[in-house]
Amino acid sequence: MSNFDLDLNAVEDHLPDETADGEDLAGAVELGHLDGSTSDEEWIETVMNGRILVLNVEGDVNELASGFARKIKNEGGGLVHFRGFLIVSPPGIEIDTDRV
Repeated sequence: MSNFDLDLNAVEDHLPDETADGEDLAGAVELGHLDGSTSDEEWIETVMNGRILVLNVEGDVNELASGFARKIKNEGGGLVHFRGFLIVSPPGIEIDTDRV
Protein backbone atom coordinates (compact mmCIF):
# COMPACT_ATOMS: atom_id res chain seq x y z
CA MET A 1 0.00 0.00 0.00
CA SER A 2 1.38 3.41 -0.95
CA ASN A 3 1.83 6.19 1.55
CA PHE A 4 -1.00 8.70 1.12
CA ASP A 5 -0.73 12.24 2.47
CA LEU A 6 -3.87 14.38 2.55
CA ASP A 7 -3.69 17.89 3.99
CA LEU A 8 -7.31 18.63 4.96
CA ASN A 9 -6.44 22.16 6.09
CA ALA A 10 -5.16 23.00 2.61
CA VAL A 11 -8.29 21.52 1.00
CA GLU A 12 -10.57 23.43 3.37
CA ASP A 13 -8.94 26.71 2.30
CA HIS A 14 -10.25 26.13 -1.23
CA LEU A 15 -13.86 25.45 -0.27
CA PRO A 16 -16.21 28.40 -0.72
CA ASP A 17 -17.83 29.85 2.41
CA GLU A 18 -20.48 31.67 0.40
CA THR A 19 -21.88 31.69 -3.10
CA ALA A 20 -20.86 34.38 -5.56
CA ASP A 21 -23.76 36.66 -4.63
CA GLY A 22 -22.99 36.49 -0.89
CA GLU A 23 -25.85 34.17 0.09
CA ASP A 24 -25.20 31.18 2.31
CA LEU A 25 -24.61 27.85 0.63
CA ALA A 26 -27.68 26.06 -0.67
CA GLY A 27 -28.94 23.24 1.50
CA ALA A 28 -28.32 25.03 4.78
CA VAL A 29 -31.06 24.68 7.40
CA GLU A 30 -32.54 27.83 8.90
CA LEU A 31 -34.55 27.72 12.12
CA GLY A 32 -37.21 30.31 12.82
CA HIS A 33 -40.64 31.19 14.14
CA LEU A 34 -43.73 31.34 11.95
CA ASP A 35 -45.70 33.96 13.84
CA GLY A 36 -46.53 36.55 11.21
CA SER A 37 -43.60 38.83 12.01
CA THR A 38 -41.55 37.82 8.94
CA SER A 39 -42.79 38.81 5.50
CA ASP A 40 -43.94 36.18 3.03
CA GLU A 41 -41.44 37.56 0.52
CA GLU A 42 -38.56 36.93 2.93
CA TRP A 43 -39.59 33.28 3.44
CA ILE A 44 -39.94 32.81 -0.34
CA GLU A 45 -36.56 34.39 -1.04
CA THR A 46 -34.85 32.30 1.64
CA VAL A 47 -36.25 29.03 0.27
CA MET A 48 -35.66 29.92 -3.39
CA ASN A 49 -32.03 30.65 -2.50
CA GLY A 50 -31.73 27.00 -1.49
CA ARG A 51 -32.23 27.14 2.26
CA ILE A 52 -34.40 24.67 4.16
CA LEU A 53 -36.70 26.24 6.77
CA VAL A 54 -37.73 24.60 10.04
CA LEU A 55 -40.28 26.96 11.52
CA ASN A 56 -41.89 26.73 14.94
CA VAL A 57 -45.56 27.49 14.21
CA GLU A 58 -47.05 29.99 16.65
CA GLY A 59 -50.70 30.13 15.60
CA ASP A 60 -52.78 28.72 12.74
CA VAL A 61 -50.35 27.22 10.21
CA ASN A 62 -52.81 27.60 7.31
CA GLU A 63 -53.29 31.29 8.00
CA LEU A 64 -49.64 32.05 8.72
CA ALA A 65 -48.27 30.20 5.68
CA SER A 66 -50.99 31.18 3.20
CA GLY A 67 -48.93 34.02 1.72
CA PHE A 68 -45.94 31.90 0.72
CA ALA A 69 -46.92 28.21 0.72
CA ARG A 70 -48.61 28.10 -2.70
CA LYS A 71 -45.77 30.03 -4.38
CA ILE A 72 -43.14 27.67 -2.98
CA LYS A 73 -45.22 24.59 -3.85
CA ASN A 74 -45.83 25.86 -7.41
CA GLU A 75 -42.09 26.39 -7.86
CA GLY A 76 -41.42 22.76 -6.89
CA GLY A 77 -40.64 23.21 -3.21
CA GLY A 78 -42.04 21.10 -0.39
CA LEU A 79 -43.96 21.86 2.79
CA VAL A 80 -44.70 19.50 5.68
CA HIS A 81 -46.41 20.38 8.97
CA PHE A 82 -45.08 18.05 11.67
CA ARG A 83 -45.49 18.30 15.45
CA GLY A 84 -45.87 22.05 15.59
CA PHE A 85 -43.18 22.75 12.99
CA LEU A 86 -43.43 23.67 9.33
CA ILE A 87 -40.58 22.28 7.26
CA VAL A 88 -40.14 24.06 3.94
CA SER A 89 -37.71 22.82 1.29
CA PRO A 90 -36.58 24.42 -1.97
CA PRO A 91 -37.13 22.79 -5.36
CA GLY A 92 -35.02 19.66 -5.74
CA ILE A 93 -34.94 18.76 -2.05
CA GLU A 94 -37.57 16.23 -1.05
CA ILE A 95 -38.97 15.99 2.47
CA ASP A 96 -39.17 12.27 3.25
CA THR A 97 -42.22 11.50 5.41
CA ASP A 98 -42.04 7.71 5.17
CA ARG A 99 -41.21 7.31 8.88
CA VAL A 100 -43.94 9.53 10.29
